[in-house]
Amino acid sequence: MTRAPARHAARGTAAAAALLAFASSSGAHVASNGFLSVRVSGQRIEGALEIAVRDVEIAVGVDTNGDGKITWGELSAAEGKLVDYASQHLAFSAQGAPCGLAFGALRVNDRVDGSYASLAYRARCAEAVHRLGIRYTLLEGQDPSHRGLLTLAAGTVSQAAVLGGSARAAQFLVSELARTRAFADYFRAGVEHILSGIDHLLFLLSLLLPAVLLRTPADWQPVIGARGALLNILKVVTAFTLAHSITLTLAALGVIRLPARLTESAIAASIVLAALNNIIPCVTETRARIAFAFGLLHGFGFASVLADMGLPSGARLLSLAAFNLGIEAGQLAVVALVMPLVFAVRGIALYRRTLMPWGSAAIAALALVWLVQRALLSPT
Repeated sequence: MTRAPARHAARGTAAAAALLAFASSSGAHVASNGFLSVRVSGQRIEGALEIAVRDVEIAVGVDTNGDGKITWGELSAAEGKLVDYASQHLAFSAQGAPCGLAFGALRVNDRVDGSYASLAYRARCAEAVHRLGIRYTLLEGQDPSHRGLLTLAAGTVSQAAVLGGSARAAQFLVSELARTRAFADYFRAGVEHILSGIDHLLFLLSLLLPAVLLRTPADWQPVIGARGALLNILKVVTAFTLAHSITLTLAALGVIRLPARLTESAIAASIVLAALNNIIPCVTETRARIAFAFGLLHGFGFASVLADMGLPSGARLLSLAAFNLGIEAGQLAVVALVMPLVFAVRGIALYRRTLMPWGSAAIAALALVWLVQRALLSPT
């Protein structure tokens, strides 16, 4: 009788330690993104390429003293290597013919998730650009998840897209806005963001883990039939979807905006509270209300991605709807993968007394690390 809790504690401690170790090497949004702005005017192309400093280290290695910190001196000393690397992994073409590309001086730009090395560039093509090709292969061999968030402007028309994941050049008609392509690109961006947005997924997981259980005065008990579990899951997912859709739309359209530091800190706090509620149940039958209340905060977090991508003129609502649908598709894919497994093991005591509470404790510990990082350690 005295050894079982010790074994459970050891398992829980190991899970928490693994997540804390992960947290020490990454933020909540682990996806690697670069930013590429492109302005087309006749034969000329100009703009800027931004690469996260942490990705510059992966690509060309700039931490010469190996102390884990990258200074401006180290980054500046590697400017030549970075320009050579960018020249090899970024190329433009007009109607299939390559355009000459030259980079300007290195600068540093601070974004919400850290510092970025910024290289201005100019390219000149043999003829006026009508069909623009962009080959973007940064971090292709080092990080397959890396994507480039493109903002393309030509005259009064602008659009956005996601680059990377293919060695082939992406093609754009700069004389008109391709609405179908905009929908596809923003839908894909929504899917990729929710699948890489670990904090959003952990919040949802914290609410779904007890969805196959019923709280009694003494303990958690398994839901008898699939119908009850399905209704619990449906309520939680629907409430979360409605809430973050509202604030995502309002923030993306500029109606309401919150400081990024406040939003990201509040999201981390929401994960802590949702996970702790599984250990010390305060709210059981109304978890959908928690999903809705905190889902409003998560919507502002989703909107930060659109703030970086921008919404193309002429297709703002279409692109916003596509991004939101992509989030829902990714979210439902995760639910469809996880919940049948959880439902199958709901009757096992190991799940109710060990995996669910200790898994929730590990999630709360990881989110607490994020909360400290975002609220106290991140730059203003």
